[in-house]
Amino acid sequence: DLESHLQRCQQLSVTVLTDHQDLNNTELKTILNSTAPQQYRIRAKLRTYKPQKLYQSIKLHCPKCNSLREVPDGGDFDFILQGSAVTAPNPELHNTSWYDSVMWTTQDQKQRKIAIHFVKHDEMLQQPEDTLLMIEGGTLKEVWKLTKRFKCVIPVRSTEHDLELLDLSAPFLLQGNIKYYGCKQCSTPKPIKNLSSIAAEQRPSWEPTEIAQVLGIEPLQYVFIMKFTLVDGTGAINAYLFDY
Repeated sequence: DLESHLQRCQQLSVTVLTDHQDLNNTELKTILNSTAPQQYRIRAKLRTYKPQKLYQSIKLHCPKCNSLREVPDGGDFDFILQGSAVTAPNPELHNTSWYDSVMWTTQDQKQRKIAIHFVKHDEMLQQPEDTLLMIEGGTLKEVWKLTKRFKCVIPVRSTEHDLELLDLSAPFLLQGNIKYYGCKQCSTPKPIKNLSSIAAEQRPSWEPTEIAQVLGIEPLQYVFIMKFTLVDGTGAINAYLFDY
């Protein structure tokens, strides 16, 4: 389990330097028998590395609770969207003081009801490239179409009294081709109407960090993780690469 390996690595870490000619080479056996923290220069061969496929190195990391999770694939997101589409949009939540709503029924067999809520600024709609919108009942394909045209897209569903975010297994925000996720443990989702405070700003920029803050989301960060096993004939040591 990569996460427990990483935690153990942090506890037993030795700083291994691959430069610094002023240090003599130290055998791995010596390093393994010494207590951290120390500085060493080693000469070793790469025996194995994980993961084998580069895309598997990308994980989601919570800086608050230090948890790691896999990046969900499109199928997971599509499944959540389909589940939320079972509940029809609530017309009573349409056309408020801070967003305009459009609703239609698809022409296919399922006849899904889709609602899109365009957030206003100074009672006016912004240019598409500056607009944040919320979508209910859309498919993955429809959501991606919207992200190509509008600045920010937030998938939501209706409750009796308010719009709310989907399960945090889904992204809480899409911007271009980037999906932003929140930590399930550290987030306390707040009502969607909190977004109206950003819409009221002089120039709403719809920055992901600001959106996350007003919605009570602890955003996850994309990190790059690899594990290398190094050998020199006297022992083997694991080296971890962890970077944003």
